[in-house]
This record gives sequence, structure tokens and C-alpha cells, in this order.
Amino acid sequence: MDAVRCGGNTTATRRVRLGRIALVVLAGTLYGTPRAVRAQQEAEPLAANYRGWDYIVDKLVADGVDRRQVRRVFTDPRVEPFDGLQFSLYPRESSALYSGFTRPASVALARRCKASYEDALQAAEQRYGVPASVVASIIHVESGCGRNTGSEVILFRLARLAMANEPQNLRDNLTRHLADSDDPSATELRTRERGRYLEDTFYPEVLATFQLSDKLDIDPLSLRGSGSGAFGMPQFLPRSYLSYGVDGNGDGRVSLYDPEDAIFSCANYLAAHGWHPGIARAEKRRVIWHYNRSDAYIDAVLALADRLDGAAPEPVVEEARAKATQLKRQVKAKRKAKPASSSAKRAKK
Repeated sequence: MDAVRCGGNTTATRRVRLGRIALVVLAGTLYGTPRAVRAQQEAEPLAANYRGWDYIVDKLVADGVDRRQVRRVFTDPRVEPFDGLQFSLYPRESSALYSGFTRPASVALARRCKASYEDALQAAEQRYGVPASVVASIIHVESGCGRNTGSEVILFRLARLAMANEPQNLRDNLTRHLADSDDPSATELRTRERGRYLEDTFYPEVLATFQLSDKLDIDPLSLRGSGSGAFGMPQFLPRSYLSYGVDGNGDGRVSLYDPEDAIFSCANYLAAHGWHPGIARAEKRRVIWHYNRSDAYIDAVLALADRLDGAAPEPVVEEARAKATQLKRQVKAKRKAKPASSSAKRAKK
């Protein structure tokens, strides 16, 4: 939306071992805020300067989040003051973001990722009916097979997007968009719709982050991920973690940084949104659309999965790509021809 890639030459066993060592380190960070410390902090006064976050603070408190916890979060230095969010009315994700995933080097890395976690991928396929190649492709595209899960404080990133419809922020965006609008009524309507959409989409994710922190007994600001607020190998948003997270390795907890948990959770998500054995290509696209609402993303995942399965590229996609390339060449040829024609005319004169 406003919505990250695989490598290494270690064996599957070493990857899993290293992943678990990383989890121990991560656990020290995520679980390193004892309840006793928080209890002491709760004795502090509730009055605070929320540095522009008052709108979302009031919503969270109204929805049952302890004001003390909210105050700690939105007065923490890790959460920058809210200074406004400029949003576009018709956002588009460039296809260039995903153009490299089906190149030979990327496919080779995706194959290595799939081979490293073959046992977990096959087990998830047997349970959920989602091909190993599809799950491996998503994890490769989303986080480089866990190599790049992001370092942003996700609560901060989600909260900024959730503030889109805050009254002053909305007025600022209305002023900005109306300044060069040919249709003020339509522009105002679209701006208000867009502000509501962003709040309706991301405020529940902020609330879910607090719920997740209570469930795991962690500091809500310790969760780190992408600039869009997604985290872990499959780059889930907090609500997806709460709804579709699966303990794939049987250790009693769900960590999206653990390869088995990440793989099972990703497969569970796709199955819950309609993936089933024998699913048609068009249906596959609809399911993956829930994961990332981008045609370019869907094209990349399915094309990469085809290559991991050893299948030829999807004819329809390849034909469309060939036509687009041919059209670009024709346009370039016309552009080159125009100056030559103009020069010839000037020469005749």
C-alpha cells in the first residue's frame, strides 16, 4: 500500500540452528521488560505531553488500553513527535519494486531458501495445501528468506498512518490537495475518504500491537520491522500475527522470526483466505491479493513459484510482458524519428 530479499551458503541444519540462536537473543530483547519494572512505572503520574499524539492516545484509552501503558509509549524517545502525515489520493506501487525477483540470481537465492527449509515447507504443505514453492516465494520476496526483516519500530510506523484522519492533519491535506485541484468537490470527497481508509486500516493494527505485547508480555516498542509496520520473515502485520500465527516447531510460542513458525503461519494465512489444492490461477491471484494488494507483487510471487517448481513462466503473463516491451520499443522509435523528420524539413527550407 502506502506495503523487503534471500541468501547464504549454509546448510539447512545450520540455518535452523542459527535461527534459534537469534531467537534467544531476540527473546532477551522482546521479553526483557519485567512486569515488576512496569509496575513501578505505573505509579508515575498520568499527565503527559503526548507531542501531537493525543488523538490516537484518546482512541486507544477509549478502546480499553491502559492509559499508563499508552503514556509510556507515546512519551518514549523511540516514538518521534507527530508532525503531520501527507498522504496521496491515488497511491500506486511501482512494478519496478518487484522486477528483479525473477532474474536468475534471485531465483537461485529463492531455490536455496526453499532447500534450506524443505522439511518445514513440505510439512506446511501437507497441513494447509499450500505449495512449498509459493510459501518460499513469499518469504523470499518479503524478507529475503529472513535476512531483511526490518529495523523500524513498527508501532511508531503504524501509528503515523493511523493519524491520517486526525482533524488537523486532515485539514492540512485538504488544503494541500485543493490548492491545485480542478474539481474541488471531488478532491475534498476523495481526501476525506482516503483519510478514513488509512485510519480504518492502520488504527486496528496499532491496537493489535498493544494486544500482542500483552499476550507475549513484551515491550510494544521492541517489535521492529518494515516502514509499513510489518515484521518477521513473512512480514505480517500485528492483526495477522494474532489471527494466523502458528507454532510450527512446537516450542509453545509463535515467533515469526523462527523459520518453522513463519512458514506455517504464512501457509495458514493463505489457506484461511481461500487457497486449496487444485486452485485456479485466477483464484491464486485473489488469495495473494489479500497478502499484498499489488498486481506487480502477485506477478512476482507466482512467476517465482513457477520457476521453483521448474515450470515454464505463465504464458499470459509472459505474453503481456512481451507486448509491453514491444510497445515501449515502438514509442522510443517514434520519438527518435520525430527529430530527424524536423531536421529534414528545416533543411528543405
